[in-house]
Amino acid sequence: MEAQAQGLLETEPLHGRDEDAVASADFSSTLSEEEKEELKAELVQLEDEITTLRQVLSAKERHLVEIKQKLGMNLMNELKQNFSKSWHDMQTTTAYKKTHETLSHAGQKATAAFSNVGTAISKKFGDMRNSPTFKSFEERVETTVTSLKTKVGGTNPSGGSFEEVLSSTAHASAQSAAGGPRRAEEEELQC
Repeated sequence: MEAQAQGLLETEPLHGRDEDAVASADFSSTLSEEEKEELKAELVQLEDEITTLRQVLSAKERHLVEIKQKLGMNLMNELKQNFSKSWHDMQTTTAYKKTHETLSHAGQKATAAFSNVGTAISKKFGDMRNSPTFKSFEERVETTVTSLKTKVGGTNPSGGSFEEVLSSTAHASAQSAAGGPRRAEEEELQC
């Protein structure tokens, strides 16, 4: 009896097995008729209060929906706001800040590395452009272009057909190229 009296004085809510034990216990034999009537009246009152609270809650939820509609707030806007709030909350976490800092630092290093590679490539192209081999190639192209211009729009009144100009240009390039690769290879060996 001591354990039952102590159990009635506990302030913790009933859970799992406790609820089953209370449900299976038969207290009706220990209660007087007057106590039974009081408990039945209290039960009816509690059920009425619960019903009233559900109705009030439902009315308040409807009112909430009406207010949101008047303010132009719909489900999509709420989702956006919730997402924005969640995103902001996540950005303020220590883990996010550390990750962001690490990735930002890595990005800066990658940018610097790409910049250095770009500078090195530009320098290499500059060096290559100033090389004797490239100068020789550039001169050949200039000669060919000049030759083409002369033949297409030169002093000859007929100017020659397009095929003739191409043929003579190819012939001139072949002659220049015949001695060119050997000279380019010799220049490379000297470097």
